Amino acid sequence: MNSGKVYLVGAGPGDPGLLTLKGKQILERADCVIYDFLVNKDLLRLARPEAEKICVGRRGEADRLRQSEITKLLVARAREGKLVCRLKGGDPFVFGRGGEEVQALAEAGMAFEVVPGVSAGHAVPAYAGIPITHRDITSTVSFIAGHEDPEKESSRLDWPQLATCPGTLVFFMAVRNLPRITQALIEHGRAPTTPAAVIQWGSLPEQKVIEGTLVDIAAKASAALTPAITVIGEVVSLREHLNWFERLPLFGKRIVITRAREQADGLREPLAALGAKVIEIPTIEIQPPDLWEPLDAAIRRLDEFHYLLLTSANGVRNFLARLAASGRDVRALGGLTIGAIGPATAAEFARTGVKVDLLPTKYLAEGLIAALADRDLRDKAFLIPRARVARDLVPRVLEERGARVEVVEAYQTVMPQISPEELARLLTPPPDVITFTSSSTAANFAKLVGEKQIAKVLGGAAIASIGPITSQTLRDLGLTVTLEARESTMAGLVQVIAEHVWK
Repeated sequence: MNSGKVYLVGAGPGDPGLLTLKGKQILERADCVIYDFLVNKDLLRLARPEAEKICVGRRGEADRLRQSEITKLLVARAREGKLVCRLKGGDPFVFGRGGEEVQALAEAGMAFEVVPGVSAGHAVPAYAGIPITHRDITSTVSFIAGHEDPEKESSRLDWPQLATCPGTLVFFMAVRNLPRITQALIEHGRAPTTPAAVIQWGSLPEQKVIEGTLVDIAAKASAALTPAITVIGEVVSLREHLNWFERLPLFGKRIVITRAREQADGLREPLAALGAKVIEIPTIEIQPPDLWEPLDAAIRRLDEFHYLLLTSANGVRNFLARLAASGRDVRALGGLTIGAIGPATAAEFARTGVKVDLLPTKYLAEGLIAALADRDLRDKAFLIPRARVARDLVPRVLEERGARVEVVEAYQTVMPQISPEELARLLTPPPDVITFTSSSTAANFAKLVGEKQIAKVLGGAAIASIGPITSQTLRDLGLTVTLEARESTMAGLVQVIAEHVWK
């Protein structure tokens, strides 16, 4: 029995946070993801790495699959027994041709479900500060396909009705036909002074809103790019007071993060929540050590140590993973005094119920040393699982105080391969801010772009550093550090960027 099934999933208007929980669950399980051009590519992160991903829409008509070809593809993948996520912008049944696709699936006898999405028709105006209904203004709203020519004899739109209806008119895909649409509305009785707005790339940091009236909006928006939603009605006048999205502190700012891709969420998500356009250029990649045996051997001798010090969340994850691989669990840590360099490292322990004993007030190696300042460390044994390349300050100071220190490699960082063309694409247009969360990210970025070119490449970008050690590395590279986190954490870095006064 064929177990293949197609889920039509609404991806929302652009902001990846508007994907529904059910849509996320389907996307995470899918064997094949068939998506449209307007779907935010960040959503593809949710799919399994091995899932097949097929884009069936492009900007140009020439390389866009015909609707009949798309439905054939859906049927073919389902017949192969695959769970197919058909990811569509907005809501599949609101001008998304979802009805046509499920008809084809039904006729082919294939199983399907529809997962409604957040429609651009109400979400995009909301991000522009325009409520499409308001008790004091209107209780009706019409969603209209704007790509239909109102002058065609075969038009199904009732222009006299639309023109005289007191409610809000929301047009999808109307930029090209806006002169005809506005003319038809005015000719059939809509007041030329009716407020209107065209919202380009709504719900994204690139959002741009063009305001006018029915008589001049077509001219004002003649250069607008798709996708765009057009709103006509008195509710547009509320935007002046309700425009919240474009007033976010980092709205529209292009911010580059250079952390490892698997660690980027802690910086990407809060920056995006403040309105930033986040560009990821991972300059480090976390990999296992060449050999696990040194760490495994140390774990077998845990009872020989008095202290366990971790200087990164990566170190904690790999240490705990190897602890489990040895057949033991966190109960084996009961006799150890555990120290973490900062809250992110401590939080990684907390996931398994382990509370650290030492957490410095300054989240640096120097802070960890200070936290041990009042302790007698003579003949105390320290285990420090860490990266292959790291500062030697902590082991050296501990040994100077009479401690026995064993440093073992828990992971290593390598520089990912990014082509010059891809790097140039990511840095165009130039970013407003580039962030560095470690000396490694700074040094590797310099290698990627060329140390002699780094200052030129970054141009007028503000350089944001997580702390003094990273800042010194940046200065050694000939760069001026614009912003330095007061607290050496991701939250501290986001805060200092949000507080920056933009020129």
